[in-house]
Amino acid sequence: MEGSLTARDRVGIQDFVLLDAYTSESAVLDNLRKRFNENLIYTYIGTLLVSVNPYKELGIYTKKQMDIYMGVNFFELPPHIYALADNVYRTMLTETNNHFILISGESGAGKTEASKKILQFYAVSCPSTKLLDNVRDRLLLSNPVLEAFGNAKTLKNDNSSRFGKYMDIQFDHMGGAVGGHILSYLLEKSRVVHQNHGERSFHIFYQLVEGGEEDLLRWLGLERNCQCYSYLVQGECAKVSSVNDKSDWKTVRKALSVIEFSESNIESLFAIIASVLHLGNVTFVADSQGYATLNNSPEIHWLSKLLGIPAQVIQVGLTHRKIEARSEEVLSPFTVDQAVYAKDALAKAIYGRTFTWLVNELNESLANKVSDLFQKTVIGLLDIYGFEVFSVNSFEQFCINYCNEKLQQLFIQLTLKSEQEEYEMEGIEWESVPYFNNKIICDLVEAKFKGIISVLDEECLRPGEATDMTFLEKLEEKMGGHAHFVTHKLADQKTRKTLERGDFRLLHYAGEVTYKIFHLQVMRQSKNAIVKHCFPSTEPDSKKRPETVATQFKSSLVGLTEILMSKEPWYVRCMKPNEGKKPGLFDDVLVRHQVKYLGLMEHLRVRRAGFAYRRRYEIFLQRYKPLCPDTWPNWKGTAAEGVECLVKHLGYKPDEYKMGRTKIFIRHPRTLFATEDAFEVCKHELATRIQAKYKGYRVKGDYMRQRQAATKIETCWRGMKARREREKRAWAVKVIKRFIKGFMTRNQPACVDNTEYLAFVRQNYLTRLKENLPKTVVDKNTWLTPPPIMQEASQMLRKLYTRHMVRRYVQGIMTERKAQLQIKGLTSSIFKGTKENYPHSVGIPFVDTRISKGDLVLQCDYLFEALTKLCLVANKHNFIKVVQGSVKFDIQPGREGFVDFKSGQETMIYRAKNGHLMVVSMKLKTVWPFNSQNEQIHFLNYY
Repeated sequence: MEGSLTARDRVGIQDFVLLDAYTSESAVLDNLRKRFNENLIYTYIGTLLVSVNPYKELGIYTKKQMDIYMGVNFFELPPHIYALADNVYRTMLTETNNHFILISGESGAGKTEASKKILQFYAVSCPSTKLLDNVRDRLLLSNPVLEAFGNAKTLKNDNSSRFGKYMDIQFDHMGGAVGGHILSYLLEKSRVVHQNHGERSFHIFYQLVEGGEEDLLRWLGLERNCQCYSYLVQGECAKVSSVNDKSDWKTVRKALSVIEFSESNIESLFAIIASVLHLGNVTFVADSQGYATLNNSPEIHWLSKLLGIPAQVIQVGLTHRKIEARSEEVLSPFTVDQAVYAKDALAKAIYGRTFTWLVNELNESLANKVSDLFQKTVIGLLDIYGFEVFSVNSFEQFCINYCNEKLQQLFIQLTLKSEQEEYEMEGIEWESVPYFNNKIICDLVEAKFKGIISVLDEECLRPGEATDMTFLEKLEEKMGGHAHFVTHKLADQKTRKTLERGDFRLLHYAGEVTYKIFHLQVMRQSKNAIVKHCFPSTEPDSKKRPETVATQFKSSLVGLTEILMSKEPWYVRCMKPNEGKKPGLFDDVLVRHQVKYLGLMEHLRVRRAGFAYRRRYEIFLQRYKPLCPDTWPNWKGTAAEGVECLVKHLGYKPDEYKMGRTKIFIRHPRTLFATEDAFEVCKHELATRIQAKYKGYRVKGDYMRQRQAATKIETCWRGMKARREREKRAWAVKVIKRFIKGFMTRNQPACVDNTEYLAFVRQNYLTRLKENLPKTVVDKNTWLTPPPIMQEASQMLRKLYTRHMVRRYVQGIMTERKAQLQIKGLTSSIFKGTKENYPHSVGIPFVDTRISKGDLVLQCDYLFEALTKLCLVANKHNFIKVVQGSVKFDIQPGREGFVDFKSGQETMIYRAKNGHLMVVSMKLKTVWPFNSQNEQIHFLNYY
């Protein structure tokens, strides 16, 4: 209930029962429009929920929303589909009885979506175990499978259910979903072979062609193009922007796996769907006698393969009728028109029986597998066709509207019954409500021997040739003079202008509707598993009088009515605001029509016949007790006495309310609104007073607690600091004493007195050593001098660390560097101590490529590399001899020469005064830079 009068004016009233002008359709429409404009799509009529399709996402179906509505009183929160679902669920658990939710409305009003939301709510709110989760998943995934095979795009709805569905959800004693069962009604099989412009066939055909895997399509003989198949293009609407066939195909495949269809059954199922497409492409030609013949087309080949029926049998079955004459069977050939009719009839029969098989398989998967030790309860969901009126209304619309008549009759009966029972139980006088009783229309359709269905049965099964006109004449004979039946012949002059000669018109409770007068043996030879199951060879033969489709539908409705009468009813009335599926557009004429045929006014009148509002005493007193000083804040007596005291204080007049056994009944909405508005004012006053008192109490309490806490904290803190100080000083005294004693006995053998000191000395030395380790192997001076107790350990650590540095150095030497060092070692053995400039070359890397070409090296750069390389090449390391000072040599036999060497400021060669050859080399003052080594060869002595 909206809180204030202002809110009610802006967003409307959330329960129609509380409307003052409840008898006015205009007031009902105005309230619906207000709520729709505020995106409030749900409204109550008592416990009946009215839902208006917004044609847009409102964000009101989240997990958070589900949690909000779980376990909450029905009228505590704004109207919602979750509120209804939760109330049904909790009532079922509390009273341990069975319930059903009837979801009705026009095509496109949101019935299927409402059913989905209820299932999703139960999936979240019910107890969860591994088994229950499995059942929940199957219940949820049965929807996309049924939608694929039973829904289609129509002019009014892109996902219209073309069959009626009743689903039982079975719960155990703890409220867990343990199983389910589905009943289907009147599948619109004619849609398989014909669609109006702008409509499509069933979704599964388009999903298979658009989303099927390449291997699957190849196996089925299909092409990925809907335009190739006659049955899919008659409505010229193969593509729909709001439908994603590829994505839906994946969902259906996943659902079939979760529901545990076997792979063989899935293959057979898709083979049948493909066979219907191939069957639609079969064409006939007339022979010389005018009879239908078949070419050896590829469609016959694929039909034979997919259905497992010999091609010859298919050809005969499509072009001939079997006639039984006494004990013989005679084949009578079809004309082309008859053959086309037979082909379409076969396609519809295949698809219709396959759909029935599919529902049965789903029921086997959903069957309760939990032990039957405890009682189980049921919540039924009835998603049934809405009342349909088209420009051309056929047999399907006749059956759909008949079904709505029956449900409307049931709705009125159950509503009156429940209302009557509540008043009687509470001891309140009941005022009779006038309402339109549509039993006269139901009898017109279903009465034995004289109803429309009976006449149709007679015409279909009587000997001779039955035609549309003979059926119409029989109807005029039986129904002539009926107030709700008219034909062109029976109508007055004015009405005849609106009726064709082959039409008849019924005046339904929802308005006038004009209606147009509306190959089994072959399938028994199939090898397809599903086809064999759908067309068993043991079916009754044609000698037994079969039931017509209309009679079968009538019988199924009788069974449905019995099921519903055994359960407690709840209602969801779905409405669409406009025909264009546009958000924000509210068509008054369209909505007014739906308000009429959905029976909202009748239901509202029934709910308002006695009293507009009723609540249990406990709930009413709990909400409004602040309005009376005697009942606030607590009432000591019974709830009924408290309510009596409260309403007297509020000034209720005797004719404004009645006290029942457990509830108070308020006659007029204005009385309740006045009470509600007074409660809104009282709430603000109470809130102010409560806030003032509570704030003072809280502040005073906080101050006292803070004061006590501060005192306690101070005491504890001071004591803790004193104890810590004492403990620290005692610890310090002990440590210092131990340290001094250890220092004094440091040179003695280890004992109790010096153990800690010596440990400190070791730790201190190791800590300092860690920060002062040598960086290279040649560093001999960095190692710290150890204390006496660490002498031996220091030596071991020094050796270990030296080995560690050597190991790291060796591991870091690359192959190239290793070769250089080896050659450097050879150079060292040759020149160490014999050459003046050798020490300067030690730090320069040895390079292999520094030798010039030539047999005799007289002068070169990089002397040591060159000579070392010569030794390596000759493999004789002692060929080189370095001579210092003078060199004597024989110029010729008997004549000697001398060469003297010395260092000077510059390099030169000249004859000295003593006649010797003087060689002066420049004295090196610094270490040569890399690649700048330059020295003359003094002498090479070859041994």
